[in-house]
Amino acid sequence: MNTINLLANASSTSGIGGMMGGTVGLVIWIVVLFGFMYFMIFRPQQKEAKQKTAMLSDLAIGDTVLTTSGFYGIVIDIDDDTIIVEFGSNKNCRIPMQKAAVAAVEKPEAAASASTPTEKK
Repeated sequence: MNTINLLANASSTSGIGGMMGGTVGLVIWIVVLFGFMYFMIFRPQQKEAKQKTAMLSDLAIGDTVLTTSGFYGIVIDIDDDTIIVEFGSNKNCRIPMQKAAVAAVEKPEAAASASTPTEKK
């Protein structure tokens, strides 16, 4: 009989108060989930987009670029949203393309300093 009274008391106290505790806990978990998604998914994408726009705004004539299709070339002309890239060593393959097709940029100064051997002392 004592256990029946305990069960009755537990069920009567878990009415509105129990539902509020469960709802608050659920809301907290949803907030934590969205916070996790923001810091793990959305924020890195925004950071990468900012880096790409900065890279494309610093694009200059003479820069070596890697296109999204995997070709390396040298920028010979820049318009608003298009560039003309020269591919190959024969200097006859010039292709206009959108700036968005550039995946990576290497400045000529960085390439020259990387290719010079360092002296050993």
